[in-house]
Amino acid sequence: MKTYDIIIIGAGASGIFAAGRIKNKSVCILDAGATPLRRVAISGGGKCNFTNMSADYKHYFGENPNFTRSALAVWTPADMLNWAHNHNIKTFEKSPGQYFAHDATDIINALLKDANKTDIILNTNVLSATKSGNIFEIKTNTQTFFAKHLCIATGGISYTNISSGDIGYKIAKSFGHKIIPPRPALCGIKTKIFDSNLSGISTPVEITINREKITDNMLFTHWGIGGPAIYRTSVRDINNGFTINLLPNCDIENLIKTTKQSNGRRQIKTILSQQMPEHLAEFLIGKNTKNIADWTNNEIKKLAEKMIIKMAPTEFELQKFDSAEITRGGIDTTNISSKTMESKLCQGLYFIGECLDIAGDLGGYNLHMAWATATAFAKNFE
Repeated sequence: MKTYDIIIIGAGASGIFAAGRIKNKSVCILDAGATPLRRVAISGGGKCNFTNMSADYKHYFGENPNFTRSALAVWTPADMLNWAHNHNIKTFEKSPGQYFAHDATDIINALLKDANKTDIILNTNVLSATKSGNIFEIKTNTQTFFAKHLCIATGGISYTNISSGDIGYKIAKSFGHKIIPPRPALCGIKTKIFDSNLSGISTPVEITINREKITDNMLFTHWGIGGPAIYRTSVRDINNGFTINLLPNCDIENLIKTTKQSNGRRQIKTILSQQMPEHLAEFLIGKNTKNIADWTNNEIKKLAEKMIIKMAPTEFELQKFDSAEITRGGIDTTNISSKTMESKLCQGLYFIGECLDIAGDLGGYNLHMAWATATAFAKNFE
């Protein structure tokens, strides 16, 4: 049986990119799915938001965000943008610094072209991995593979229908690595605080998590809240809850009091509807039809306070893994070299991509970390 120089478990973004950057070594990729790069294909709504020029450690979350610094220095957003241009991939900037391909297929084809000398074996379930002497033995449902080096690139466990499952975590644990309990991230939040009749309404909000503030659009759904603001909230530490300011750019109390003096016959609903969607205004004030002149200052103050929604931990829950874009948690980075991605517990064993306890913000950060950790790993074989 052939012994490969390197076996990579996982034909996702990090695994395929790593294989494409390793030269003059025999490389094999094992994957349980029928096609490689399945999540790349659906990222960015099929247009693949492949990098973000703002990528730095502050946009990553986990037990140790500083772990990302070395990989980000090795492979920068500018490097990834140059890679795309060198592969004649047409790109566009959706928002400042956030780059997409016109078609995710272009990214996929380029990645596979780079890795064209790699043996990619699909529909193969890895069952276990052990090491005897200097050789890794990888057992699958079809046969046993051997390699001098083993890289785990299995990703997280979100998008359960196309993920590689938790085999990466199991292998890491078998070699003594700790697993930070995985949870869904970049996902919607279920809550009964808002009326389901608000479903479909989008509005700009400011979300406060501890001392951090996120300003973005929030979408009301039939099960709770979603949209960019909530996705970004979900990847952060929200065990203590968070608050939602429904009118971040308006001092509504002062506005109503001023209007009360100048035009007291107007209704509160009219003023609120000029600042937010009408149905949301109706939800906040109920059936109250009093003119502004009939509102006391105390009533106006209480209405203004209703614009700040306090989300206690008991009042919400994250959507499940099958609806989440990424996984928060995973293989603890404590016993992994941030420069080489090699295990500190087992020589020749490496971990890259989303299987690690590294979760990026919304907007291309997670794919960029896949490229960056893959590059850090590949440099071991230059």
